[in-house]
Amino acid sequence: APAASGSGVPGPCSLPLLLLFLPGLAAGPAGMLQPRDTPSRELRELSGLWSFRADLSPGRDAGFAQRWYRRPLRQTGPVIDMPVPASFNDITQDRSLENYIGWVWYEKEVLLPPRWLQGDPAPRVVLRFGSAHYYSIVWVNGVQVVEHEGGHLPFEAEISSVLQGSPGTLCRITVALNNTLSPHTLPPGSIHYMSDKSRYPKNYFVQNIWFDFFNYAGIHRPVVLYTTPAAYIDDITVTSTSSDSAAVVHYQVSVVGSTAYSLSLSLCDQEGKVVATGDGPVGELKVLNPNLWWPYLMHENPGYLYSLEVKMQAQLGGALLEDVYTLPVGIRTLHVTSSQFLINGRPFYFHGVNKHEDADIRGKGLDWPLIVKDFNLLRWLGANSFRTSHYPYAEEIMDLCDAYGIVVIDESPGVGIKLPESFGNKSLQHHLAVMEELVRRDKNRPSVVMWSVANEPASELPPAAHYFKTLIAHTKALDPSRPVTFVTDANYALDRGAPYVDVICVNSYFSWYHDPGHLEVISLQLTAQFENWYKTYQKPIIQSEYGADAVPGLHSDPPLMFSEEYQQALLREYHSVFDKKRKEYVIGELIWNFADFMTNQGTTRVLGNKKGIFTRQRQPKAAAFVLRDRYWKIANESSCLPPVITSHSLFL
Repeated sequence: APAASGSGVPGPCSLPLLLLFLPGLAAGPAGMLQPRDTPSRELRELSGLWSFRADLSPGRDAGFAQRWYRRPLRQTGPVIDMPVPASFNDITQDRSLENYIGWVWYEKEVLLPPRWLQGDPAPRVVLRFGSAHYYSIVWVNGVQVVEHEGGHLPFEAEISSVLQGSPGTLCRITVALNNTLSPHTLPPGSIHYMSDKSRYPKNYFVQNIWFDFFNYAGIHRPVVLYTTPAAYIDDITVTSTSSDSAAVVHYQVSVVGSTAYSLSLSLCDQEGKVVATGDGPVGELKVLNPNLWWPYLMHENPGYLYSLEVKMQAQLGGALLEDVYTLPVGIRTLHVTSSQFLINGRPFYFHGVNKHEDADIRGKGLDWPLIVKDFNLLRWLGANSFRTSHYPYAEEIMDLCDAYGIVVIDESPGVGIKLPESFGNKSLQHHLAVMEELVRRDKNRPSVVMWSVANEPASELPPAAHYFKTLIAHTKALDPSRPVTFVTDANYALDRGAPYVDVICVNSYFSWYHDPGHLEVISLQLTAQFENWYKTYQKPIIQSEYGADAVPGLHSDPPLMFSEEYQQALLREYHSVFDKKRKEYVIGELIWNFADFMTNQGTTRVLGNKKGIFTRQRQPKAAAFVLRDRYWKIANESSCLPPVITSHSLFL
């Protein structure tokens, strides 16, 4: 890591390496409806090349000291082109940028349509970021409009007043972005200064992390400008109940900007036929003979979505305003027993994967060809589910899960919570806020069947009991309709958070991290794991991670570690135990991992983690075919579809 002073920073406090929380306009608790073009709203995406500059000053504070946001970034010094969305780490040949820690600056200048600034009342103009990692401060035409902590969820700001006060229609968007992780961020980390001057330059530091994926940084998801009327639909919440012949969609709509308004709602099927109507901010829509939302391979028409059109008419300052928003709605129910997970009253078995937002060059940047390829591979594999390990994924990915019937365990960025100080009140308050943002974003998605608040925390520590009791209760209060879990690798007898979850999710790597190379111990150890957890808690269990690294093209018979044959053999040993226990209380298996992914450098990582059943370039290893045969067999055993469905009958 480059040297840095870690001091001399403007602001209310001095923190190591400039993870600096400046006073500003925080993102408020308003609704977070996904931006859409509608008859009353316009949308403009700002993807493309942005100006970029890393602050290479010793304290990483030159941008604030010199107020780079006050003028075009190119006037402050040398800038380079940077694609958005993308991580900045792998874009250039600059080794210092690959592992850069501190503040970087982005800028984009756009011309707005004059109609966006005209009218009485004029429309609202909103600037929205799908995500930026990790801490963001945003200015428009030199005026700070929002700051946001967290790298995987959207944030936005209304910028109408700033634009009205600026000459012309030029909109200059400046972003200062800091990727430093501290014990109180999600995920946590720490800055470690090397004090031995005989071995390290002055003020040399490294960013410590306790998670096994690369800490990519940048503006990772689309940036958009969109408009709404001055009075507008701010939020919509839907839940559903159903029986064999009827369903009820419960809705709640909030309007901002006027108290004199009316609402009308229409629920349409996929042929455009109106199947139910309603009015008012709270109510029920009754649907006869509904098409339920079913998971992939559980029904001949998975992922069925209705369209809920909400129309608002409001009086404001003598003007009549109209706003229209259309929300996809899936009708489905969830229920968890002591041994089953039920979707629409039928037992559901998770046969899926864990993933990462990770690819060559673009890092964690949203990439449509990669997204579509991944969904085609999931369906080829016969996977019906995945966990968003270890952070919320892009809304665009979640849209396809809803449409394709891919079931999602929606996980927060709570990975690597290992230090005692990361269980304190400061960390907890931030974690509670993150869950509020996540639930607000994804609460209406039928594909999301469970919230995961963390992955592999040090849940055996004493403060973990209060931490997870509070966090899980808060999440349930935000959304009583879904079960809540976290993913553990702690001993069943020591885990202090497990009493509060609805489903036990456990990670284990027998014959890999434990007893490496000894495939013969898997059956005994995995069986004991399941029996101990179930005897203690009487809750259904998902094997949320298992697997082995395999270097593509490396072969060994008899199987040895890191060969493709060893990965195959390990999977088969696990599967034999799964097949016994899924007849009792094991309700799922999620392989680690879908594809190879980048990590920090280390003596056990050769250009990243190789536990993928696909390479980072999405080519199958031998284990992919083992898993494919298994998943299609499970699907045929449990499906209501004719048994002639095979892995070769899909057209993708």
